[in-house]
Amino acid sequence: MTNNQQHPSSQMLFIVGTGRCGSTLVAEVLARHPEFGFISNLDMAVPRLNLMGQWNNWLYRATPRWLTQRDRHKNASRSRFRQSKAHFGPSEAWSLLNRYVSATVSMPYRDLTAEDATPWLSQRCRTFFEARARIQGKAAFMHKFTGWPRLGFLHQVFPEAKFLHVVRDGRAVANSLVQMPWWYGYLGTSNWKFGALPDAYQQQWDASGNSLVVLAGLEWKLMMDAFDRTKNLIPADRWMELRYEDMVEQPRTSTKRALEFVGLDWTPKFESNFQRHSFGANKAGYLKDVPSDPTTGRKDTWVVECSSDPAAPGIASITSGNARSNGEARCG
Repeated sequence: MTNNQQHPSSQMLFIVGTGRCGSTLVAEVLARHPEFGFISNLDMAVPRLNLMGQWNNWLYRATPRWLTQRDRHKNASRSRFRQSKAHFGPSEAWSLLNRYVSATVSMPYRDLTAEDATPWLSQRCRTFFEARARIQGKAAFMHKFTGWPRLGFLHQVFPEAKFLHVVRDGRAVANSLVQMPWWYGYLGTSNWKFGALPDAYQQQWDASGNSLVVLAGLEWKLMMDAFDRTKNLIPADRWMELRYEDMVEQPRTSTKRALEFVGLDWTPKFESNFQRHSFGANKAGYLKDVPSDPTTGRKDTWVVECSSDPAAPGIASITSGNARSNGEARCG
């Protein structure tokens, strides 16, 4: 019996988050399960071939551990990570989406709604994902979207899909964003990809002296506002929130919750692959010497890297307005 015969219809899972929120870590861990299909960065590297990724899961589990984690540990004493191009794993596949779906899905300047799901775009989107899910033949197929939630659009196109929202402290997200070579906030709001700031946020940014670190914090808040506005579109049994900090500090418990949410068992094969993954705080010890945030008791590198920045109080005041910045993430 072939995989296609075993799983004629895969459970679709969309992993969503603001960006720099830990969604890559979650996707990499789940991809170690033998019954998860996904698009890989190898598929994205050669978009003209339109690869379906039939062997992605097997290849990922067979690849040496140090080549399967994009954000590799660089220096434990400095609590820093680096991104590596020399890796194999799940991908957001922007170039594939641009070519075979539409840049409307991959590069919108605003959040996408159900009204954006035109017949033409909906058909292209379903065909893109369902063809890969069918050929890979796994019980579940996941894809990661970061930035705008796109919940209204995705739920309209895939009403049967489940959504896993990865949430991270907004101060840590801002700290990470400004270190990324692809972050366009340094060009100002007239040239980044999120459109004009709401008036209240523009005033906060102006009051900071147009601090780029504060702008990164406002980006996080803008995205989280969009999640708050649209998450109720998803039925409660198809929505889950997972904190990045919990994934790092309690990886086994967090991963078990995610697998149960999708309907997958913790199998012996997954156990052996799970033990190969490095989770930073609990295995590499990269937060060992990092002081805890006095307001939450949690540890994150932003405490060291960003707290000394003159804009740090501004970031704290901006992100504190959202419950997810202080550990109050909810699960549907």
